[in-house]
Amino acid sequence: MKKRLTNVSPLKLGITLAVIYGIMSLVFLVPFFLIFSVIGAVGARTGAHALPVIFSGVFVIFLPVIYAALGFIGGVIAAFIYNIVAKWTGGVEFTTEEVS
Repeated sequence: MKKRLTNVSPLKLGITLAVIYGIMSLVFLVPFFLIFSVIGAVGARTGAHALPVIFSGVFVIFLPVIYAALGFIGGVIAAFIYNIVAKWTGGVEFTTEEVS
């Protein structure tokens, strides 16, 4: 069964991408947090500055928010542009099938 995608809701796509990007940031966040925590612990033992520990704390708080915001903005812009282009080109065709 052939169908055509002729319109995308910008707000719904923006929200969906915000959640996806927020979750993706957690995948990146954990390794970076562990790395900076180890660097900070080693630095504290050697008398170095605590900048890596402070940076990792800020990273943990703001990275998911920044990723989600950028995903939302990117999704809204992408849907807006797609809707304009779909009017000229007829949209994207795709095939679906019933699965039971």
